[in-house]
Amino acid sequence: MYERIICYNRLWKLLIDRKINTTDFRRELDIAYSTMAKLKKDEVVAMVVLVKICEFLDCNVEEIVEFVRTEKAEESTE
Repeated sequence: MYERIICYNRLWKLLIDRKINTTDFRRELDIAYSTMAKLKKDEVVAMVVLVKICEFLDCNVEEIVEFVRTEKAEESTE
């Protein structure tokens, strides 16, 4: 069985390539600390946040996020 996890590595690479630090990025977009924490932990964030990021970076969503298919651990039925 497989599951998909969200990965924002593309976002972090894009910020590095454009020499934008995460503090300035968060402030410029007025993103909450909790949302930044979710991004850093590869957790789900609202689509409106992703749109805001894409508008700021002038990019498409697939340039900042990807879904990685991983093998899901079998659950014990004991």
